[in-house]
Amino acid sequence: MIQTPYLLFLGDAPDQLSAKVAQGIKDWRPDNAVGQFRMDGCAADVGIKDMTLEEGLAAGAKTLVIGVANRGGYISQEWKSVLIQALEMGYDLASGLHNLLGEEGDLVAASQVNGRTLHDVRVPNVEYPIANGKKRTGKRVLAVGTDCSVGKMYTALALDEAMQKKGMKSTFRATGQTGILITGSGVPLDAVIADFMAGAVEYLTPDNDADHWDIIEGQGSLMHVSYSGVTLALVHGGQPDALILCHEPTRPHMRGLPDYKVPTMQQIMDLALPLAKVGNPDCKVVGISVNTQHFSEEEAVAYLAKVEAEMGLPAVDPFRHGAERLADALAAL
Repeated sequence: MIQTPYLLFLGDAPDQLSAKVAQGIKDWRPDNAVGQFRMDGCAADVGIKDMTLEEGLAAGAKTLVIGVANRGGYISQEWKSVLIQALEMGYDLASGLHNLLGEEGDLVAASQVNGRTLHDVRVPNVEYPIANGKKRTGKRVLAVGTDCSVGKMYTALALDEAMQKKGMKSTFRATGQTGILITGSGVPLDAVIADFMAGAVEYLTPDNDADHWDIIEGQGSLMHVSYSGVTLALVHGGQPDALILCHEPTRPHMRGLPDYKVPTMQQIMDLALPLAKVGNPDCKVVGISVNTQHFSEEEAVAYLAKVEAEMGLPAVDPFRHGAERLADALAAL
């Protein structure tokens, strides 16, 4: 088990979106985060107290969590001195990067000398089966996005919170490193061998009560040329009864792809729904989640009303305004 509370390491994150792991922990498990550690040149800020390693320990931090999700998921040499110092001072380390802590010899040596633990949450610890496509009992909803990092995890967490408050049976199913760090369990889907990804989603969402909803954390985008494979595994392995479209309207282009425009919500719906019907012919799109963080309240309300009128579906910002209407849409199925 990863010891809490955490000191969140933002390193030299070049922008706010790069710190999405730290931001997610701060937003959904604030009691687990005593502060943030930022290096010179860091352009991200998750809105909690800046601390040195010494101050983090004094505040009770047990684990330094790498809260940065850079493109390629690598541990830079600039970070190494801080990470090794943290191990020497008594911190454990936790990371969800593709570049594993356990594969860095100097970090492994420092952890062994100092009796500390390295936690790589992006390492699958189960031998997942190949998907069989058999219908499972219970219900499932999946968030699908127009791009990466548009709010699919936030949508799923907010929806689970709203459904619990309404007395509905639901479980958030984490499929990425941030969700796993927040909830303590899940499948690091993009680290699973391709042939077994859909099977891993089946494993994550087993038979359940007829009125129970598995809320599956979405990943990537079906129209993102870098990460579409993991999205399709979720669509087919999840066999969702419902889809929620997720969108961030201020992007100049797709994440990490300056030559690719962000697709419209209609384009994603037209692509995702037929693919979902392969595994579940009864699948429906029930609502739209819009990340309005860069809008004023007035702008957000106006934009959501416009989207709802155009798409004919409830459109909400679940983090800003709550996910009750999305929960109601699922309850009506």
